[in-house]
Amino acid sequence: MDTYIKRHAESAVQSLTRMFGAVLVTGPRQVGKTTMLRKMTRGISYTTLDDMVVRAGAREQSGTFFKDNPPPVFVDEVQKAPELFEQMKMIIDREQKKGQFFLCGSQQFQMMKEVSESLSGRLGLVTLLGFSMRERYGITDDTPFLPTDGYFIERKKQLADIPYDKVWKMIQRGSMPELCENPDFDWQMFYGAYVRTYIERDVRDLSEVGDTVKFTRFMAAAAASTGRLVNAASLARDVGISQPTVDRWLSILVASNIVYLLKPYSNNITKRAIKTPKLYFLDTGLAAYLTRWNTAEVLKNGAMAGAFFESFVLSEIIKSYYNKGVVEPPLYFYRDRDMNEIDLLIEDGGTLYPLEIKKHADPQKRDVDAFSLLERIPGIRRGPGGVICLYDNLITLGENDRVIPVRYL
Repeated sequence: MDTYIKRHAESAVQSLTRMFGAVLVTGPRQVGKTTMLRKMTRGISYTTLDDMVVRAGAREQSGTFFKDNPPPVFVDEVQKAPELFEQMKMIIDREQKKGQFFLCGSQQFQMMKEVSESLSGRLGLVTLLGFSMRERYGITDDTPFLPTDGYFIERKKQLADIPYDKVWKMIQRGSMPELCENPDFDWQMFYGAYVRTYIERDVRDLSEVGDTVKFTRFMAAAAASTGRLVNAASLARDVGISQPTVDRWLSILVASNIVYLLKPYSNNITKRAIKTPKLYFLDTGLAAYLTRWNTAEVLKNGAMAGAFFESFVLSEIIKSYYNKGVVEPPLYFYRDRDMNEIDLLIEDGGTLYPLEIKKHADPQKRDVDAFSLLERIPGIRRGPGGVICLYDNLITLGENDRVIPVRYL
């Protein structure tokens, strides 16, 4: 299928091109980074460091690489020749021009150290994930999700009709562009190859991962924990590795945008709040593959349905921020030692917006009872919130809170 689905992140890339000498698009493998940047940089030269000859030249003669590939230039898989970052810095400082280098790569954990040392203040960063629901349905509104009147008024103008069995198909199949654009592609074969490539090409390069079989088991154990508090001791036991190894391997999954750690909200007053983050897989299709939920129907009726629905909703909200160029979305959850919990808090302008995420289609007022906790924390301004769920219509649930259908994300 040759139709290009327009990515919301394009506008963030365009804005950063006007502000910085270099723009880096990072993200997991096969989410469409190269496709998007090639479309946006038509007319300028392109080179990929996947090509062994080009890579050898970049690493051994970095000083002359940009004489052969003069900017503006798009360098793909840039992490494979970190020597180039210093050269880019020199050119940006000398030329004082914006939009000279377009870069992309998947191994963020290796790349970011080099970038931060060499291109600090000279580079704009965009993280790209798989297709968002809005992108799949051709919705142009790219406003980051926030449960306010203004957001809902604008979103209502471009609402897609998404049947709920379709939502579960999206959750189970995942958001990788190739799978979305080719419904006949075999899901199991795709993710089998994806995991193998990720481990062989990205993870194996790291000296911290010696045992790739155990690392695969670790990924499966992490996927089985999606939507839960990180429990390093339990992961270590399940896989047969030490807790420090769990911490290291988890940091690899986070840095390569496979997993997102949602931080607990805390300020100086919230002494009773817990400090452990929650773990979420950013592509629910990959998590379903690793945990063997092989059809949407089985997943929807299975024990992990709630955790997968929550992971899907959080991933959609994260995409809405990443696609706007927000590197660290202001997202948290709340849980205290009395087990009171709020699934998601969005912080904006000193206000906290509380959200519950429920897979059911019959939200009740009691679903938002925990929101009152925020009113007891001194110095907190509580904004409108709601229950994101599988109900059909946007309706008021209480004074400030709404039932929010998943299609409003």
